[in-house]
Amino acid sequence: MVKLSVIVPFYNVQQYAPDTLKSLRANTREDFEFIFVDDCSTDETPDILARAERELPGVVHVRHKKNGGLATARNTGIDKARGEYLTFLDGDDWLAPDYFPRLLAAIEELGCDFVRTDHVVCTAKARSIARVPQGRRGVVMNPRDAILPADRSTSVDYAYAWAGIYHRRLVDRGLLHFTDGLRTAEDRPWIWKLHREAESFATVGLLGVFYRRGVASSLTQIGDVRQLDFIRAFDQVIEETAGDRDADKLLPKAVRTYCAIMAHHLGSIERFEPAVARKLRSLSSAALKRMPQDVLAEVMDSMDPQRASRLRRLRRRPTSARTVAA
Repeated sequence: MVKLSVIVPFYNVQQYAPDTLKSLRANTREDFEFIFVDDCSTDETPDILARAERELPGVVHVRHKKNGGLATARNTGIDKARGEYLTFLDGDDWLAPDYFPRLLAAIEELGCDFVRTDHVVCTAKARSIARVPQGRRGVVMNPRDAILPADRSTSVDYAYAWAGIYHRRLVDRGLLHFTDGLRTAEDRPWIWKLHREAESFATVGLLGVFYRRGVASSLTQIGDVRQLDFIRAFDQVIEETAGDRDADKLLPKAVRTYCAIMAHHLGSIERFEPAVARKLRSLSSAALKRMPQDVLAEVMDSMDPQRASRLRRLRRRPTSARTVAA
């Protein structure tokens, strides 16, 4: 029986994949499987994975015929997974030796639906620790209780899928799949759904994932149209949260986070190509008009003046029918 399924999407990461695979070799166990999803790479990544399939125990190698993005690649891995537990790793990150056995032991001891962990941020040679914004460690909690307060960073703001481990019952309940086709912010609707609908979770102070930040090919570094998928992602968060039994309590948090991400992109709009920058403005304007207006007004009143002013100007812009449809 497979105890743990590790889902690793790869796309054009020939420079980093050898480090990723080396760290996986230091995390093997006879009851672990490693599901490699090559999302139609066009560099040497497929050859690297083909060699790893021969050398690394427990590999299941899947290759997409068409690039579908990170969310779609993770979904492919989830559908292939046979493990009692599932976890994720990105193809340009790496692990400490024996991290997965320790992570598995943590969730088995706690007996909850999912466990979230801290991680190490690696920017060039610099290292820093990013911690789950949850003070209680090693204690089983209700995920819904960790969404609020609205004006502070909470567990739903720590959306890294690879910073944790998840019981298969979440797959069976339809809670672990991502929104297919999202190119960025794919883990935002995902983490909100987990916290609204799962029954139990915990955080542990276990360091072992090394997150490589500032990779040139990462979507967080590229100012193209794919970045605008954050609007689709947060529209989904707002829509699903609005239908929740505690919508009146949770919507301010969802709207506030949406506005913060929107203001962030607008504040660095010069990194986008002119056509994409115009689309960012028009789509953001339409999105502001779709939000619950009473909640939005309260959120803007509580934001810093510079960001609030930027969003208010957009909110007043006329919106064309074509923009609303987009």
